[in-house]
Amino acid sequence: MAPQVTVDSINPKVIECQYAVRGEIVILAQKLQQEIQAKPEAYPFQEILYCNIGNPQSLGQKSITFFREVLALCDHPAILAKSETQALFSADSIERARKILDQIPGRATGAYSHSQGIKGLRDTIAAAIEARDGFPADPNDIFMTDGASPAVHMMMQLLIRSEKDGILCPIPQYPLYSASIALHGGTLVPYYLDEATGWGLEVSELKKQLQEAKSNGITVRALVVINPGNPTGQVLAEENQKALVEFCKEEGLVLLADEVYQENVYVPEKKFHSFKKVARSMGYGEKDIYLVSFQSVSKGYYGECGKRGGYMEVTGFGADVREHIYKLASVNLCSNITGQILASLVMSPPKVGDKSYEPYIAERDGILSSLARRAKTLEDAFNKLEGITCNKAEGAMYLFPRINLPKKAIKAAEEVKTAPDLFYCRRLLNETGIVFVPGSGFGQVPGTWHFRCTILPQEEKIPAIVTRLTDFHKRFMDEFRD
Repeated sequence: MAPQVTVDSINPKVIECQYAVRGEIVILAQKLQQEIQAKPEAYPFQEILYCNIGNPQSLGQKSITFFREVLALCDHPAILAKSETQALFSADSIERARKILDQIPGRATGAYSHSQGIKGLRDTIAAAIEARDGFPADPNDIFMTDGASPAVHMMMQLLIRSEKDGILCPIPQYPLYSASIALHGGTLVPYYLDEATGWGLEVSELKKQLQEAKSNGITVRALVVINPGNPTGQVLAEENQKALVEFCKEEGLVLLADEVYQENVYVPEKKFHSFKKVARSMGYGEKDIYLVSFQSVSKGYYGECGKRGGYMEVTGFGADVREHIYKLASVNLCSNITGQILASLVMSPPKVGDKSYEPYIAERDGILSSLARRAKTLEDAFNKLEGITCNKAEGAMYLFPRINLPKKAIKAAEEVKTAPDLFYCRRLLNETGIVFVPGSGFGQVPGTWHFRCTILPQEEKIPAIVTRLTDFHKRFMDEFRD
């Protein structure tokens, strides 16, 4: 008999890999959505409210006009020659599109590019990093990717040789990290963020976990830091970042800096500082520390998830290792050109004096101030609910409230072989149409339960979410009260 392809015969690393953000709850939500369309009267709600994933435009966020004008002109350059284009598009978007097209070989957005990305676009990004940080950036250090996720996979592929290689990861973490470590056959070495201090990151905790991993025969290769935090929303203080840089330098670890939420900071007392800026300000140069910084067009105020644009800036590696990173990039030929153009626009938006500057600023600030208001409204609502505590959302796009579930609810979850936070989220979805992701998908201190909620539904929908959640939570707590 010919060999069969079964779950027992596929790659066990694929089976081990989990991605909660699009996991069981979301699959159930999509099924419910189809049922509501077919039979609207069957449920007490008429729409599913997706609070599970950082996908802003799917929830009604508008794209930035300047970015989309430039993309349209680059993708269909023939309209640049038409007289009516001057009336339809702003002068600076026409000028930027011409400049970008001149940088693309053959002016063809449908052609492959250099495997690291179009050189002129990398020049623009490097200049923007230099302007942001005040320290030099080299376009040859930039590898453009389809969003930040492939860049993370590329680094895991590079660093992980076997299950004896470990990656220090925050808990709670964005499941991309646990999934990519599992797929590439490594070991996740957890370090716990301290919920009591607003999801603080202590170097003493890193040292403890590093020593424990070493005693188990694990060689730790890298430290992942997500700043601003996902799913936890904290923004690191510069002094904290300096301590992390020092730790990586002392231990010879690669610092993998996930900085995709760098534009999403909502509290005046906090400011985003890139790890590259922090390392250089400490006097550490190119040869002193291994540092890979990730950026994406999917987050910030732009939220262009579907365009799949992003990059990593790779510093500190020798030329011989760099050759192998380039080889990994070239296996994928190149990232998509639309995403490459967007990444250059995100890092180099209109400047003071440009025709599009004022409308651009109005759009950007409108989105960011609304996100800050939504974060505060949801944070306050969670903190009013019995048994729920929620830290402040300083940045990013999420809240990660802790829920103290009654013993009866935990027992009911165990009886149906379900994690208690998944049990809560499943009930919430079935009764209200609200989609949260259980904390167990991100990792949490054992014996604690959480869920992640995005702040992305449009502002006018937030009161409905708060009302539905409040009513459900009261019913749930009354049903399972000890």
